[in-house]
Amino acid sequence: MMERARVFGVLGDPVDHSLSPAMHNAAFAALGLPHLYLRYRVTPSALPAALAEARRLAMGGLNLTVPLKEAALPLLDEVTPAAARIGAVNTVCFRRGRLIGGNTDGHGFTAALAARVRIARSPVLVLGAGGSARAVATALVDAGCPRLVIANRTLERAERLARDLASGPASVRAIPLADATRQLTPDTAVVVNTTSAGLAGGRIRLDARRSAPTCLFVDLAYGRRTPFLAAARRAGRATMDGGLMLLHQGALAFTMWTGRRAPLGAMAAALHIAGLALPEPRTRGTGTR
Repeated sequence: MMERARVFGVLGDPVDHSLSPAMHNAAFAALGLPHLYLRYRVTPSALPAALAEARRLAMGGLNLTVPLKEAALPLLDEVTPAAARIGAVNTVCFRRGRLIGGNTDGHGFTAALAARVRIARSPVLVLGAGGSARAVATALVDAGCPRLVIANRTLERAERLARDLASGPASVRAIPLADATRQLTPDTAVVVNTTSAGLAGGRIRLDARRSAPTCLFVDLAYGRRTPFLAAARRAGRATMDGGLMLLHQGALAFTMWTGRRAPLGAMAAALHIAGLALPEPRTRGTGTR
């Protein structure tokens, strides 16, 4: 029996830069599935209507990007325990008319980062405290990160995230974003920018020269030379963008929607054709639940 065609998509604002359509449409084609994945520009105020329309159309599944990941929580029928703990949703599944929110960002991030550093031995500085930061910070703590500092413009938001993660063995604390440079201690192994400053060309006041020469600077934005990564490169530091995270979180979302193992090679090839330079992905264990 032939599978019924369904529409999938990514909702966000901005969203025109998203390479998720290239990645997921290649995955559908590789497995002979008759589905289509599209971009939809949706603001937070329009999200309730957009989700209602997606439910009415019986869409196959959705991804959510900035600034919708936290705003979606009260609008869904159910959220997975992981998404509830993180406090943000990036993947929506449709099950018998119900909207179920999950989060693949965290596992996607640690799968990408593990190719570069040993997370269990790496103190990390996270910039931002929004939906993406919550997923990244939660996944880092779960992966054994020994010390985590969260820097955000609104200190109360960073403190709330730090409190949510305080029950584990990791040392977690919050600081104002203006104090981030002072937290670049000799053993800080990774600095992660989770803010949307790179998407808008904005700059973050952080002196990468104060970090250890071996420190890795990561920006969740992908496919562009953000000011954050450009400054790290000028300081002679190693950098990584969000391309591999996009691939790994997308593979997990694909499996949540379809119940099938994601064709990681086809997805990576599509991203490469779309202009995204990726290191060789680690395929073992990715895209399955």
